Order: sequence, then structure tokens, then C-alpha cells
Amino acid sequence: MIDRYTRPEMGRLWSLENRFRVWLEVELAVCEGWCAMGRIPAQDMQTIRDKADINVERILEIEERTRHDVIAFLTNVEEIVGPSARYIHLGCTSSDIVDTANGVLLKRAGAMILDGLDKLLGVLKDMAQAHKGRLCMGRTHGIHAEPTSFGLKMTVFYAEFLRHRERVKRAVDSVAVGKMSGAVGTYAYLSPELEERACAILGLTPDPVSTQIVQRDRHAEFFTALGLLGGGIERLCVELRHLQRTEVLEVEEGFGKGQKGSSAMPHKKNPISAENLAGLSRLLRTNALASMENMALWHERDISHSSVERVIMPDSTILADYMLHRLANLLSGLRIIEENMERNLWGSYGLFFSQAVLLSLIDKGMDRQQAYEQVQAIAMRCWTEKKLFADEVRRDTAIANALGHEMLDELFNPANFLKEEDAIYKRVFGA
Repeated sequence: MIDRYTRPEMGRLWSLENRFRVWLEVELAVCEGWCAMGRIPAQDMQTIRDKADINVERILEIEERTRHDVIAFLTNVEEIVGPSARYIHLGCTSSDIVDTANGVLLKRAGAMILDGLDKLLGVLKDMAQAHKGRLCMGRTHGIHAEPTSFGLKMTVFYAEFLRHRERVKRAVDSVAVGKMSGAVGTYAYLSPELEERACAILGLTPDPVSTQIVQRDRHAEFFTALGLLGGGIERLCVELRHLQRTEVLEVEEGFGKGQKGSSAMPHKKNPISAENLAGLSRLLRTNALASMENMALWHERDISHSSVERVIMPDSTILADYMLHRLANLLSGLRIIEENMERNLWGSYGLFFSQAVLLSLIDKGMDRQQAYEQVQAIAMRCWTEKKLFADEVRRDTAIANALGHEMLDELFNPANFLKEEDAIYKRVFGA
């Protein structure tokens, strides 16, 4: 998926060449640790620093023969470095390098995703502030309920995406670990000190205890956080899709000059971005499930997780980054149709005042069930006969006498529904 919402930095991060280069970063960090501890002579360490490099084509050529990517990688590095390369990979097993490199890659990918979340949060906050007090119909079960504001709608999404950001940040911290503990995690030919030194160079936290691998509950947490993020994106897009229906049309996606909506119907303007994003969120959730399946491995390690991660690591991080930027762009270009919000608000004849009348009758001493039945009868008649609820309530002698005209005028003020909007905004955005 390459288009204007795809950041090339994320694609490059997962390129084959970059992955080999991150493996080399890890190998060099281990060498630096050994050198600081006196195991690698300074002259050999300088040679390693100066010469260490890779050639992807050569690695792939060697791998055709060895059928082992890490050995092919090391063979190529040894060819380039020369005799001093004997100190590279000293005491390590393949997973020391690959798992630690994955920690580096996921940390860097996570930083880009967090950057995308920050951009989206900024757009949502701007929308919440711009549309504070903009009355629109709130719906439950898809049916008119009571008024809310479009600003409050966006505030709810802002608060949710703050939670997504917190989850992703925790998950990035959890997966940003390294391990150089050897074949089964006992440091038989390595040491915790070496691991700490190498991880510090790489910006990772040493895994407190590992087997041949970092345990995959960490990765499952990361991909589950992305799956939940996808769920939040889909939830917002489902809202936008409904609001763009012809019968509703309270918002509309940007439609560029020369854009076409249908091969058959020239009039069509479809919510394609919201629909695309809703579909892509399913992939994030599917990959989250795959990451959970990776948790149960045989003993200290098997290889069943590796093939899965070669797919889901680049796919989920690239997708999440793409989706965040596309959603921010969709919202930035969203057309808000205020006159249709006003039209739809009154499309159910002001029935949304029913609870206000009910509660006022209860406050005046009427039995709740009796009050409910009286208000409901008027509401159902208004719905059937297409009459304004406020007019019919005023015509009802019993209710008018119980509440009085002045109270009824006060009850039928739509602004009442937003009397606590400021308090909600202060909770979410602060003073």
C-alpha cells in the first residue's frame, strides 16, 4: 500500500537491507561491550568499527547455500572485516542478535506510530474546540436520543485516542528489550554485564530473564495495542460513515477536483476513506491474534513464531502508521454541514425533550409510572401525527397545570443539554 499517506521512513525501516544493518548494530554493540570488559583488544575493535559492513546480495547468495540467514550475514561481515572478525558474535546465538534487533526495530517503529497518534490527537482536539456548542442529534441504537454537540463527539474520540496512545507507549516500552544470554538464557559464554553494556548502547532495556529468546507475551502486548488502536480507528470511521449517509449528511469527506465516486453513477460521493480504514483495522486485529498464537513455544525456543513475525512486524506497524496519517487527513478535510445537523435535530419533532418533562413531573410529586405513561402517549402521538412535542405538551391540560407555562418554556430550551459541556471539556483538556 504505497500512496501519499505512506511514510517512506516506515517502509525503509523494514527493508531487508535495514534489518541486516540493525543486526550489525547489535553485533557491534556486543563487541563494544566485550572491548570495554577487556575481551576484545582495542586494535581489533577499531578494525571492526572501521570495516564492519554488509552486502545484501552477497548475504542472499551465501544463504542459498547455508539455508541460515544469520550465518550468511556473519559470513559476509567476516569477508569484509577480515581476521578481526573472529571476535564478532563471540558467545552469542542467533536469537541474541535477531531478538535484540527486533527490539530496536519495534522501538523505532513505535516512535513513528506515537508521532502519528500525536498528529491525530491534535486534529481531534482542534475539531473538539471548533465545534464546542454545535448542537447535533445524539443517537442510541441508531435512533434519535437526546442532543449532544459535535464538539463533544470529537472530545469522546480524543479521550479514547489518548488511551490508545498510553497503551501503545506501554507496549513499546515492554517490547524494547534486548537479550544476550546465549543458547538457553544461562549466560554460559556471555554475562549480564555484557548484556547491560550492549543494551545501553542500543537504547534497550535488558530482559531480566530470557531463554534463547525474549518471551512473546511482550510482542503480543505490542500487537494487541495496535489491534485496539485499529478498533478505535474503525469506531470513529463507522461514526463518520453513518453521518455521511444521504438521509443524514451531517459531514462529508473531502472530494477532490477530478475525483470520481462510481464507474456507473456520476453523482456518487462515497465515504471511501472511512470504509478503507474500517477494513484495514481488521488486519491489525487479525495480526494481534497471530501474535498471541506465538506465545506458546516449545521449551526454551522453537522457530514457529519466526515466520509469523516476518509478516506481522512490518505489516502491522506500516499499516498502523498509514492508518493514523490517513485518518488525520480525512478529519482535517472533513466538511461539517451545520444546517443538516440543525435539520436532523428537529426531524423527530422535538421528542428529545421527553425526559425533561418526565423528570419535572416527578419533581412535582407525580408517580413515575403515571408520568412516564402520560409523556409517552404524547410522544407516540407526535411521532405518528408529525406534531411538535412541545406544542402537544402545552396543550395537555394536566401537564400544563402541573408544570406551568414558565417552567415549560425553560424545559424546551435545547441549550439545557449542554449545560455541563464546560465541565466535560475541563476534565478532558484541562482548564
